[in-house]
Amino acid sequence: MLQQTTVAAVTPFFARWMERFPTVADLAAAEERDVLLLWQGLGYYSRARNLHRAARAIVGEHGGKIPTSAAALRELPGVGEYTAAAVAAFAFDAVEPVVDANIARVLARLGNWQQPIDDTVGKGFLRQAATELLPEKGGGLHNSSLMELGALLCVARNPRCLECPVRVECRAEGAENLPVKRARKAVECVEENRAFIFSGGKLWLEESRGPRWRGLWLLPAATKPGSPVVHVEVYPITRYRVTMQVTAEVRAGRALTGFSPENLPPMPSPHRRAVAAVLRKRHSGGHAH
Repeated sequence: MLQQTTVAAVTPFFARWMERFPTVADLAAAEERDVLLLWQGLGYYSRARNLHRAARAIVGEHGGKIPTSAAALRELPGVGEYTAAAVAAFAFDAVEPVVDANIARVLARLGNWQQPIDDTVGKGFLRQAATELLPEKGGGLHNSSLMELGALLCVARNPRCLECPVRVECRAEGAENLPVKRARKAVECVEENRAFIFSGGKLWLEESRGPRWRGLWLLPAATKPGSPVVHVEVYPITRYRVTMQVTAEVRAGRALTGFSPENLPPMPSPHRRAVAAVLRKRHSGGHAH
């Protein structure tokens, strides 16, 4: 949940998740729709699907016990090098190199790495540097210490170098400018047109076939460009800034499924916000019909 998402945003979702799925077996036994519904609002839904698949693999292939080694963890669906190392180190005290944003900053400054850290060469440097610092035991405390160093002293702006316990070993030249990262791609603006179709007391939606938002339900693509716009939703996704115009239409089709407003299926946040906004207009006497 914390991948690309803040602690403040995750906390209420985590509490609800653990109440609904207190064990790996509970998650493995759940239907994907229920999993996505509980994840609704966090975004990056592939994380939820992978977590669900990983739980089923743990139950089916490991007797319900989470693997303790990074190598075994990497075999689980959706678990990459960082997640495997972090779980092994923090849950099982394994001696594994864990490189998050804070640790990457510490390593780049300690080694005075003046090249980008987010290309192949830079990632190789970080992994090698992290591996060379590993102790013989106590991987959890070691990695926690590096993370805390980056979070509290070796911060991105105005690093507190004079208070740093490893300042003698640090080779950074211009610590404020490290680490270096590749230039970001420019944000691209795109538009999409969606239809709000309310008929027979139901809202008519289509299921996304992916790859984006697979398994979630969407407002269908608009078919009448001249229809009045009842809502505009602007949202970011990866390097795009999407302006979604929602028009009111009256139609149905075999590709659409009707849902009562009180029992909507899992939807991506932009579509869910648009639906809520148009429904409010309807209830307040607005022009969305």
